Amino acid sequence: MSKHARARSSQPRTSRRVVLAATLGLLTLTAGWVYVVEDKAGGAAASQARADARPPAQDRAGRAAPRDAGRAGLQGLTGISEQTRAKIPAESRQLILVTGKAKDSSESTATLYTRPEAGADWVRAASWPARNGAKGWSTERTYGDLTSPQGVFALTDAGGLLPAPPGTRLPYDKDRAFVATGRGVNGESLAGSFDYVVAIDFNRKPGTSPLDPAKPEGEDKGGNIWLHVDHDGPSQGCVGIPKEAMKKVLETLDPAAKPVIAMGPAGF
Repeated sequence: MSKHARARSSQPRTSRRVVLAATLGLLTLTAGWVYVVEDKAGGAAASQARADARPPAQDRAGRAAPRDAGRAGLQGLTGISEQTRAKIPAESRQLILVTGKAKDSSESTATLYTRPEAGADWVRAASWPARNGAKGWSTERTYGDLTSPQGVFALTDAGGLLPAPPGTRLPYDKDRAFVATGRGVNGESLAGSFDYVVAIDFNRKPGTSPLDPAKPEGEDKGGNIWLHVDHDGPSQGCVGIPKEAMKKVLETLDPAAKPVIAMGPAGF
C-alpha cells in the first residue's frame, strides 16, 4: 500500500477515536454534574430534616417563658408560691424564709435572705435546720392546736434571757422572765430556748417586748409566737433554730430594712 493510501486509511480511525473520547468525556461530565446536583439536594434535605427535628423558635421560646417568668416573679426565692412572694412588702430588704417539709410536719428549714435595695432580687445569706409546730402549719390557727401560723409577718422586736449580741439593732428586752417552764411536746428540756428570741408579729402589738401578753385579734388565735433557740423538738407554734443562728439573726436584722418572716409548708 502506498504512503498516501495509508494516510488516508488512518484518518477515519483517528476521527473515530476523537469522537469516542469526546463522547466519553461528555458522559463523565454529565454524570458528575448529576451527582453534584443530587448531593446538594440530598444535603439540603438532610439539613432541612435536622432543622425540622427541633421545635420552631417561637415554640421553644414559648416553653421557656414560664420558667423565666417564674424565676423573675419569685425574685431569687425558692420553696414558695408567687402569691406568697407578692405578700412580702416591696420595701423589705431582709427576709427569713421558713419552709416546712410538709403541711403536717414539724421539720423545716430557715433561710436568711437579704437584698441591696427594695424590689431587687433576694440573695441567700445563710440557712439552718428548723423546727415548727408539732402538728405542722395552719392558716386558721387557734390557741393550743400545736400548729405554726402560715403567712408573712413583720419582725420588729427582740429580747431574751441573755444580753443582746453585739451589733443587735432591733429593740431588745433583756429580762429574767425569758425562761421556759415545763417540758417540750416530746418531753424534752426547754432550758435555754429563750436565751434569744425575736417576736413574730402574729396577733401581737408591734413595738412592745416579746413578753407583752396583748393579743389584738383575740385570745382564740393564741399568740407569743417567736423565733427562738431550738430545744431539739417540735414547738407549740414557734419556730426554733440553732443558738448560733439566733445570734446571727440578731446581729443581722435591721429595723431600717423592714425585716419580715415568711413561713409555711414547702410551696405555700
